[in-house]
Amino acid sequence: MISRLSGKFNHLFSQSHTPRWIVFLIDLIICFFSISLAHLLRFNFEMPKQYIDTISFVIPYVLFIRAVSFMIFRSYAGLIRYTSAKDTERTVMVVLFGTSILVIGNVAMNKLFLGVNLIPYGIIVIDFLITVFVMSASRLFIKSLYLEINNPASQRKKVIIHGAGHLGVITKQTLDRDEGAKLKVLYFIDNSNCGNKLEGVSICHEKELPEILENNEISRIIITKKDIEPEKREALIDLCLKYDVKVLTIPEASTWINGELSFKQIKEIRIEDLLERPPIKLDEKTIRQQTSGRSILVTGAAGSIGSEIVRQLTKYHPKKIILYDQAESPLYMNELLLQEKFRFYDFEIVLGDIANKERLIRIFEKFKPEIVYHAAAYKHVPMMENNPEEAIRTNVLGTRILADLSVSYGVSKFVMISTDKAVNPTNVMGASKRIAEIYIQSLNKQVKTSFITTRFGNVLGSNGSVIPRFKKQIENGGPVTVTHQEVTRYFMTIPESCQLVLEASVMGRGGEIFIFDMGKSVKIIDLAKKMIRLSGLTLGKDIRLNIIGLRPGEKLYEELLNNKENTIPTYHSKILIAKVQKNDFKGVQKKINELIKFEEKNPFDIVREMKEIVPEFISENSIYEQLDGVSD
Repeated sequence: MISRLSGKFNHLFSQSHTPRWIVFLIDLIICFFSISLAHLLRFNFEMPKQYIDTISFVIPYVLFIRAVSFMIFRSYAGLIRYTSAKDTERTVMVVLFGTSILVIGNVAMNKLFLGVNLIPYGIIVIDFLITVFVMSASRLFIKSLYLEINNPASQRKKVIIHGAGHLGVITKQTLDRDEGAKLKVLYFIDNSNCGNKLEGVSICHEKELPEILENNEISRIIITKKDIEPEKREALIDLCLKYDVKVLTIPEASTWINGELSFKQIKEIRIEDLLERPPIKLDEKTIRQQTSGRSILVTGAAGSIGSEIVRQLTKYHPKKIILYDQAESPLYMNELLLQEKFRFYDFEIVLGDIANKERLIRIFEKFKPEIVYHAAAYKHVPMMENNPEEAIRTNVLGTRILADLSVSYGVSKFVMISTDKAVNPTNVMGASKRIAEIYIQSLNKQVKTSFITTRFGNVLGSNGSVIPRFKKQIENGGPVTVTHQEVTRYFMTIPESCQLVLEASVMGRGGEIFIFDMGKSVKIIDLAKKMIRLSGLTLGKDIRLNIIGLRPGEKLYEELLNNKENTIPTYHSKILIAKVQKNDFKGVQKKINELIKFEEKNPFDIVREMKEIVPEFISENSIYEQLDGVSD
């Protein structure tokens, strides 16, 4: 008998939804029950004869009013199995509307028949309360029954939602709706309203979390708060990882599909999220004044930094952005992104090499850029160590050609994206960027164009970043490879670094090297271990971590200033000006003219000349160490 009933329930709840006419009929039955019970309760189950005589008219009258209310508000159209607080609120409003009509009917009857009420007000109030309670409770009961049949509690994994605000409630409702999720919310964690319940779930204080994780088999914790301080967020995640609890987060509301959060959008937290810092405050007004209505050239526009600079420039309404790069496919993807996501069309895609002077001349003649953001560069350290002539061709010759053309065509500001590897360089790549810095700085004193350099460390998620490499190694089952146990790096998110580039560009007057506050340096081996744990894997059991040794030209740690430099603060707390050694333009020009004749030289000759221009360039883990008087 029980199995047959269970089968019937399963069949009922396997339908896409209950027919609306059935919901409508059930609601009217509830209303019939409510008005009848209201009469009995009002008179303690001993109804006077006069009300027994009128009830045969009153009940159809009330049911008619309720039916009209239901049709007007379409209260029967919602899916009962997904009933939420909003649906309960709507039920109250529908019943209140009908009750208001009954009151108006009483007032009209009272005036027409001198003090006679069709329905006593006490009955109307009792009927309202019973109807609201029974309609809401029945919907919640059916929802609970549906969830239990299709997603039994015994089969669901326990989940904690961090944040009992609006987003926390939406997240719980999303988990409840998704039958495939097989998740049950055990607690909300929030320092407000502790001890209370929300959506039937207890709210606990953050200090109770360790005990909860210790005493319960928690599968996941979903972070819904967007304003958690980075230090607190990292401590929270470390605690969860200690108990092998997966940490998930919800995306920004702007990315929700049709304004609703779906379970598939709830993703595991990324290592990038842990390294993010508080949002940067920009001088939006000044940036807009410099950018609006101007033609802007961005080189390296297909790369991580160049493409993000383009995206951030779009909101300041430039006249036109010229995206210049030699990477065909990424450039095309940027074109689609600007059109489809950003709805920005005032741009031009130009395919070309930064060292192709004739190509660049045509670009300057055609588009007449007023501002140049120079992000094009070769940045891969071991690759440039093996190909110094290409480092010179792109990073030095390319920069010189672009800078000289900017002067010739009256560009007002030229902003070069440099790197912390240019400080006390130990590799060809860093030295080539330092030579480019020296050239534009010395050129700045000779011309009207303002040449500005921005210098920062690694950016999270960039093409050359260690993080995408670790992710791929983890996906492939390992091993995860780290060059050295003590190697450290500074990290900054791509949007953060580009915001500071825009801020420095309006701050600069020419000749400055702006360095960015990169926060604390991060030990790469710790980064790898945390990424492994975030992936739900156990180091040494599920995946190996190998130390492979420093690569050619690689440093143990990066610097933002060389030994002869110090800094000057600016009005922005995250931007400093490096005081650097001044160079005579003619002397620099002569040395660089000789250096860029790389086709006539072997790699050792090229690197030797680089060391003459940048005396602090001391090679490490490189075949060029012998040029510094160090034997192999």
